[in-house]
Amino acid sequence: MSICVLSCESQVVSASELKKVEKQIHFVKTFFPQKLSESLSLLKVSAPLFVEKGTGINDDLNGIEYPVSFKIPEYSDLKTIEVVQSLAKWKRMMLKIYDIPVGEGLYADMRAIRPCDKIDATHSAYVDQWDWEITIHKDQRELSFLKETVEKIYKSIKETEMELSEKFSDFKPILPEKIKFIHSEELLELYPQLSPYDREREICKKHGAVFLIGIGGKLKNGQPHDGRAPDYDDWTTETSEKYKGLNGDILVWHPKLESSFELSSMGIRVDREALLKQLSLTGQKSRLQFLFHSMLEKGELPLSLGGGIGQSRLVMFLLNKGHISQVQASVF
Repeated sequence: MSICVLSCESQVVSASELKKVEKQIHFVKTFFPQKLSESLSLLKVSAPLFVEKGTGINDDLNGIEYPVSFKIPEYSDLKTIEVVQSLAKWKRMMLKIYDIPVGEGLYADMRAIRPCDKIDATHSAYVDQWDWEITIHKDQRELSFLKETVEKIYKSIKETEMELSEKFSDFKPILPEKIKFIHSEELLELYPQLSPYDREREICKKHGAVFLIGIGGKLKNGQPHDGRAPDYDDWTTETSEKYKGLNGDILVWHPKLESSFELSSMGIRVDREALLKQLSLTGQKSRLQFLFHSMLEKGELPLSLGGGIGQSRLVMFLLNKGHISQVQASVF
């Protein structure tokens, strides 16, 4: 069952209520990707649940998470297989294989297992995302283009919220008309005494919807706002005299949780120069031996921009649920 029969308040949920919520979940998961694909010119493609270890295709997210792995007795001398944690690198390779032109892209229903994720009201070991990637021109590797793309995605979220409120009387639109852009360095300057989580909480409470730019590189206090792997998002390219980073997170204010709530992580992907720089900064140049990294270093992969949008997370936000178990089948 995709919904716990007990709510976070330990109240029994009726069968009729469960059925109604399932219809609402289905609506969001059907309507939003259609809007997203129209907005970003995306082709839906099939996605793998697992990949071969040692190719560099699987993601290690912040660089420390380990994937679920296993072996298939009849496959290639018992090579280790890994369940995907995200499809950031795989998608970029698919842009090449599908010969996706500049200005167009692809997306997939990603299903992943992240055993290192903490399990709480907003996190599950099971992750479902709309993973998307678009081919870009070298002149589009700029912050202005990233912002334009964020605005398109935010518009798709807003349209889904509006359609949901019209179809189901339970909901009223709460998202602001515009999303606020702010760099993680600016956020640190605004709230120097607060933790990264509390900084996000304050800015989301104030603006309702925020795109937080520049995640992964060290800030003035010597610490990154949050971790990012060195080989997909570009978090080192300078965008001004004061700021770096061509990536970020879409955050919203969740009224039931009274906290910030991440819907998407995305960014302009590393080019050869940024890859080498970020691998060097993190002491991981050994990754250049992997298939994905070797292709990127040789210039064999297209420049791209991409990200993941949490399916259960978007549903949880739009349906104003207080726990992810109310919209997802997993272990809690």
